[in-house]
Order: sequence, then C-alpha cells, then structure tokens
Amino acid sequence: MNNILTISNFTIREALSRKIIVTFFAISTFVILIFAGLFAFVSFEDLIQVSTANDPMMSIASELVQGLKLFVVAPLFGGGLFLSIFSAASFIPNMLEKGSIDLLLSKPISRSQVILGKFLGGTIIVFVNIAYLIISIWLLIGIKFGIWEPSFLLSILTITFTFAVLYSLIILIGILTQSSVLAMMISYLIFFILSPILNARDTISTFIDNTVIETILDILYSITPKTSELGSITTNISQGGSIDSYEPIWTSLLFTIVILYLSISIFRKKDY
Repeated sequence: MNNILTISNFTIREALSRKIIVTFFAISTFVILIFAGLFAFVSFEDLIQVSTANDPMMSIASELVQGLKLFVVAPLFGGGLFLSIFSAASFIPNMLEKGSIDLLLSKPISRSQVILGKFLGGTIIVFVNIAYLIISIWLLIGIKFGIWEPSFLLSILTITFTFAVLYSLIILIGILTQSSVLAMMISYLIFFILSPILNARDTISTFIDNTVIETILDILYSITPKTSELGSITTNISQGGSIDSYEPIWTSLLFTIVILYLSISIFRKKDY
C-alpha cells in the first residue's frame, strides 16, 4: 500500500507542475470570487427573509438556489472533466518514456502498484479540485440563503467517479499506444459524442427501423461507460433529486475494474 501511495504522490506532484491543473484551480477560484462578490453586493433579502417553512418567499429563494447550483454543476461536469482529461492524458506516456520507465522499474515496486498508484493519484487531484469549487459554493449559498442541502456535495463524488471511469481508459490506451493525443481523442469521443448518442438509442430507433443498427447500439451501450447518464445523475442529485437507476453507476464501475485489470495485465507483460 505504501508503494501505491508513493506513486500517487509522484503523480500528484506531476499534475501540480502542469499549467492546466493550475488553470483549473484558477478558474475555480474565479468562479468562487464571482459568487462571493455577487452575494456581497447584490441584495436578495426580500427573497430570503422568511419566518416559516410555508412562507411563499422560501420557495422563491429555493428555486433561485436550485438555479445557482445547476449553473455551477452543469458546466463543471463538462468543462471540468474536459480539463481533467486533457491534463491526465500524458501521465502514462510520460512515465513510459525511456529513462523514466527504466528508473521506475528499478525500484522495488510491482507493476500493478505503479498502475494503481497512477490511477489513485490522478483521481485524487481531480477530486480535490472539484471539492474545492463545490464546497466553496455550497458554503457561500448556505451563508447567504440559509439553505444547507448536503445533496449538492454528492456531485463531488459523481463528477470524480466519472473522471475515474474515463481515466482508467486513458491509462489503458496510454500503455497500448504511448500516445496522449489518442487517449484524449477516444475519451472525448466517448464523453461528448458516443455516450449521448447511446443514451438516446431508443429515440434513434424510432427514426431508424434497422435491427442491425439497433443491435450495434445496444452492444456499444452495454460495453461503454455511461458518462451521459452519470451527468444526468449529477445534475439531479445536486438539486436534491434521487437516483432513478443505479445501473449507469455499477456498469461504469465494472467497466473501470475490467479496464484497470487489462491495463495491469498488459503492463506486466510489456518489456521496457
């Protein structure tokens, strides 16, 4: 376990040395400052001065808070993951460069620990960035409106989980090809194009009456991560809603486990 934590620590340091991570942090800070300034100089007191839970003003304030949460979570899920994927795509290719991999493999660290350490380190750095923004906004909203809904904090876990799913694929592609560009392209393809299309496969089937295409879509849906559904779950729970189906979560988790197992197996057999 200590070896895994050591590799994770090195990965976190590598991430912090990249300007993209600093940019992510800077953007989060900028958003927080905007909210802080907005709440400090714009008066919403006529909306939030309530004495009972049945006061109609409370529903107005609650609706405003829900809109603010959506304003934060929706762009964060797309933009935050875009930056995270961009940053993490080069972790494995850089590690596999001549000299770096020789030095790493000379240490008393198993190859499975290397992969798990890289996975854990990359996930932690994204978790910290996401948590920094979400918790800060949650505190500002709570202080300003007196509405403390812990469900908003759950979006930290779902966004981080979505990244971890895609990051496992980035690791596998990095081991197979040593190409950060290809890892990014495939991850973006799944995240922005393939997953939304597969999520709408029932609607597509109503316009395209073709059994072969329907079968292909169903197969692809069953073997790819459900990032589009995870996005819907994120926005839903951030606003206090419930999770209608846990299938996208457990199937994406299974995908991550299988991909990490393949990554470790292939990495063990490679000769560097």
